[in-house]
Amino acid sequence: MVADHQLLNMIKKFIYAIAFCLLTQVSFAAGDDSSSDDKNYLDQYKVAKNLVNRGKKLEKKGKNEKALKLYKSAYEKLLEANKLESRNPDILNYLGFTLRKDGKYEQAEKYYLQGLEIKPDHNGINEYLGELYVKTQRIDLAKERLAVLKDCNCEEYKDLEEVIKNN
Repeated sequence: MVADHQLLNMIKKFIYAIAFCLLTQVSFAAGDDSSSDDKNYLDQYKVAKNLVNRGKKLEKKGKNEKALKLYKSAYEKLLEANKLESRNPDILNYLGFTLRKDGKYEQAEKYYLQGLEIKPDHNGINEYLGELYVKTQRIDLAKERLAVLKDCNCEEYKDLEEVIKNN
């Protein structure tokens, strides 16, 4: 009878130990939302990028007010993405882009410069920052951005070169 009682206690302890392990695994899994944050920032970024691309198409058609609305929506999505992933140069690039399109040049420049701190040779940031410099009459700084792009053999170089020439 004593042996049965000891065996029963051992089985109970074993079951409790297994239950504890299972519960802690579920608890840790529920608390670990880093993958959902990663997914969320990527989702926000993708939506924002799509809005920016649609805005660019509208701008080419001369529908600037509609484009600006899309850029403002994109900006909100990018802010959310940036809260979750603040060291992504692509997010910083588009934050700068959307602000520049809204005429908020100082804020835009800050995001571009943050992006260049992370990735100095980022083609998009160098082009868009160069365009901002042209818009704000700082042609020498725009030419510095162009010099960074000179060996990339990329569309960004050609676009910035054209903006500088047409100023």
